[in-house]
Amino acid sequence: MKELLLRYKRFLITATFLVTAFLIYALNLRNKEHANPVERSVMAVTAPFANAVASADNFVEGIWRDYLDLVQVRQENIALRKSVKRLNERILAGNEAVVANARLQALLSLKGTQETPSVAVSVIGEDSSAWFKTLVVDRGSADGLAEGMPVLAAGGAVGRLVKVAPHSSRVLLLTDHASAIAAMVQRSRARGVVRGMGGGRCSMEFTVKDEDVKVGDAVICSGIGGVFPKGVPIGEVTMVKKGEYGVFQTIEVRPTVNIGRLEEMLVLLKQPHD
Repeated sequence: MKELLLRYKRFLITATFLVTAFLIYALNLRNKEHANPVERSVMAVTAPFANAVASADNFVEGIWRDYLDLVQVRQENIALRKSVKRLNERILAGNEAVVANARLQALLSLKGTQETPSVAVSVIGEDSSAWFKTLVVDRGSADGLAEGMPVLAAGGAVGRLVKVAPHSSRVLLLTDHASAIAAMVQRSRARGVVRGMGGGRCSMEFTVKDEDVKVGDAVICSGIGGVFPKGVPIGEVTMVKKGEYGVFQTIEVRPTVNIGRLEEMLVLLKQPHD
C-alpha cells in the first residue's frame, strides 16, 4: 500500500510540475511583451553566462577572421614575390640581350673593316698556368682555324691561336709572357715589339732612345711579319723611361682590349708568315 502511495505521490508531483510549466507558458503567450517573474529570474541568472559565451564567440570569430586574412595576405605576398622575380628575370634578360647586341654590332663593324675573311668565336673557357694565359673558344680546325692565326676584338688585338682542335681552340693573349707583336707608335712611327708582361700589362721593347715616344701615345700593329694587319690597335703608352745606359727605352703599354671581359672575338683566316 505504501509503495502504491509513493508511486502516486511521484506521479502527482510530476504532473503538478508539468501543469505549472504549461500554465506559465500559456500566460507568457498571452503577454509576449512583458516578462514574468520567472523569466526575469532566469534571464538575470543566465545573462552573465550568455554575455561570456557571446564574447568568447566573438573572440574566436575574430581570431579566425584574422587568421584567414593573414593566410590571404601571405598567399598574395608569395604571388607578388613570384611576379616580381619573373619581372626581374625579364628585365635582366632584356638588358643582357641589349648588351649582347651591342657587342655583336661592334664585332660586325670590325668584321666589315677587315679585308681578310674571318670567323667569329665565343669564349667558352679560360686556362691559367705558370707559363701560359689562354682563352678557349668554340671554333677549331673544322671551321678553318689554324695555329698562328691572329685574334681581334672590337677594341683591337687580342692574341693568336696556339692550339687548335677540331671544334675548339686556345688563344694566347698578348699580355702573356710568350706573346710578341710587331708594333709602332702611331704618332711618331717609332717601331718596336710589344711583349706580354703578365697581370694584364705589356711592354714595348727594342725602341731606341732617339725615337719620340710619350705617355698617352697610341700603339698599333706595324704589319711586319704578316701576322696582324697593319693599323690594328694594341694599346696606349703609360710609362716611358730613358736610362743613362743602354740603347733602348723602357716603355709600358696598357692594352686597348679589356682581356678580362672578352666574350666574342674574330679570328682572321690567313696563314701566318712567321
